[in-house]
Amino acid sequence: MADKTPLSASLEDYLEAIYNIIQEKRAVRAKDVAARLKVSNASVTGALKALSKRNLLNYAPYDVITLTPEGESVAREVVRKHKILKEFLETVLNIDPVEADKAACQLEHGIQSEVVERLIKFIEFIDICPLGGRKLIEGFKRHLECSSMEEGCERCVQLAKDALHGRKDVGEEPARIALADLSPGQKGVLRRIRATKEVKKRLLGMGLVPGAVVKVERVAPAGDPIEVTVRGYNLSLRQDEARKLEVEPR
Repeated sequence: MADKTPLSASLEDYLEAIYNIIQEKRAVRAKDVAARLKVSNASVTGALKALSKRNLLNYAPYDVITLTPEGESVAREVVRKHKILKEFLETVLNIDPVEADKAACQLEHGIQSEVVERLIKFIEFIDICPLGGRKLIEGFKRHLECSSMEEGCERCVQLAKDALHGRKDVGEEPARIALADLSPGQKGVLRRIRATKEVKKRLLGMGLVPGAVVKVERVAPAGDPIEVTVRGYNLSLRQDEARKLEVEPR
C-alpha cells in the first residue's frame, strides 16, 4: 500500500526537480537529479525509493525515471506554488530575482493552496487595475528608496497626479489583439474567446477564462506551439488556438 503521509519539504524538492528536468530534457536519470540538487547519489537513491513507495514515480536502478499521474499532479502543484511565490516576491515586493527564487523554495512547502490563490488574484489585480496597479508598485519601489517618509509620500502623490492627468479617457476601450501576436515575455489580460462551443469549453477548462492574465513564455521557431503561463500553470497552445484568444496587452 502506498504511503499517504504528507510529503516532507525535501521530497517535494526532489519531485519538483524531476518534473523540471523532464520538461527540459524529456527524460531524467538519478545522476541528473543529483546534479540539479547538488546532492550525493546515495541521497538521490533514498529519495527515489521513498517517492516510489508513495506511488509518485516509477523507479528502477540505472533506468529512466518517470512520474506517475499522481506524481505529476503533485509536482505540478509544487512548481506552480514556486512560480507564483517567486513572481510575487520579485514583481510586487521588488526582491532580487535570485533571492526571490531562494525564498520561494523555502516558502512553497508550507503555504496553503488558498493563500496561493489569493496571491494570484493580487498579482492579477496589479496587472489590470487602472487606478493603481503598476503605478502602485512603482510607488512602493520609491518608498523603499526614500529616506524621508513624508517627503516620499508627497513626491509619490504628485507623480500619481501627473500620471492621472496624462492618461487617456478612462472610458476609452483598450486595444485588443490575439494572444498569438504577443511576444515572449509579454502579458495580456484575456477578454474574449472566439471559438466554437466545444473549443471554448476546452480552453476554459485549461484556466483560460476572461480576466485571467496570460504570459507568453516562448514561441517555437515555426510559431507553433506557443507556451504560456496562466495562474501559475504552464500550457502549450497551437497557434490557431492562440488566435482565438483576444487579449489586452500589458
